[in-house]
Amino acid sequence: MTALRPERDSGRAGDQGSSYGQPYGDSGAFGGGWDGWYEDPGPAPGPTPRPPLDDETVALRVPPPATAPDPAPSPAGVGAGASAVPPPTGGRAARRKAAKRRHGRRAAPRGTGVAPGADEAPKAPLSRVEARRRARARRPSAAVIASRVMGELFITTGVLMLLFVTYQLWWTNVRAQAQADKAASNLQEDWANGKRSPGAFEPGQGFALLHIPKLDVVVPIAEGIDEKKVLDRGMVGHYAEGALKTAMPDAKTGNFGLAGHRNTHGEPFRYINRLQPGDPIVVETQDEYFVYKMASILPVTSPSNISVLDPVPKQSGFTGPGRYITLTTCTPEFTSKYRMIVWGKMVEERPRSKGKPDALVS
Repeated sequence: MTALRPERDSGRAGDQGSSYGQPYGDSGAFGGGWDGWYEDPGPAPGPTPRPPLDDETVALRVPPPATAPDPAPSPAGVGAGASAVPPPTGGRAARRKAAKRRHGRRAAPRGTGVAPGADEAPKAPLSRVEARRRARARRPSAAVIASRVMGELFITTGVLMLLFVTYQLWWTNVRAQAQADKAASNLQEDWANGKRSPGAFEPGQGFALLHIPKLDVVVPIAEGIDEKKVLDRGMVGHYAEGALKTAMPDAKTGNFGLAGHRNTHGEPFRYINRLQPGDPIVVETQDEYFVYKMASILPVTSPSNISVLDPVPKQSGFTGPGRYITLTTCTPEFTSKYRMIVWGKMVEERPRSKGKPDALVS
């Protein structure tokens, strides 16, 4: 037979080991009698049974002390070590001692839970000699003081140098360009008002305007090459004294020599090295325009080479007398070790009554 049947096992009437309350192995309809048919079904399901009574006595007893719940952490940041201290028991003296151990003389650092120095014994006050000795040990040595002084000197020197560079490269240009613009405006205002220029000009006095259209330069020309009166004020100076004296632009022949800064103080001649042969250079006076064409350039020469200002300047390529212009400035940039020279030759003399020349119109 393939029908299912319960396993043969000894057990209670409600287990799988019995069939209809008859245990396996017992013979007869009732097995071994009524004891085999009515077996103990075990504890009935329901509430948890109570614990057995004390075997010794059933008299009243004092209940054990209840365990206190863990206190909540203090918002002031007291650690677990301090919160885990049980409440003091005993008399007033015991509670005072417990309070002293718990709080101490100094507050505990935040998050540590233990007051600093709570477990340390109080230190005895230092003697006067020991206090002086420790004070001397805390004083910086001479080497430390010297290093601090040197560091402060270096920092101060660096700041002063930075301020000086800012003054030279930026502020001198701002101030000189403002002064040059004011001088040019005053000069044009005098011309518009019909104020006649004297035959000779005082050192530092403006008398013409220099135009270099390719470089977008318009700068006043003053008499002399004094740094404080002329060059440092953003103007271009005319060589007009001693061995360096040159002709005026209205002279029939000669060399009109000009000097100007290449860097700082307005730097009107900073980019004259970009001029090419044929580029116009215009000198504007009260009555006329003098138009020159750039002819040649001498990139580097000695500051003592004054032959470049001769009526027929050497190394310029000119072979005979004529009406020339010479521009001189320092080179390389930001130094005054050498000089750069640019020459031009006059190609037009135009009265102001006929209007501006083509070089200033186009």
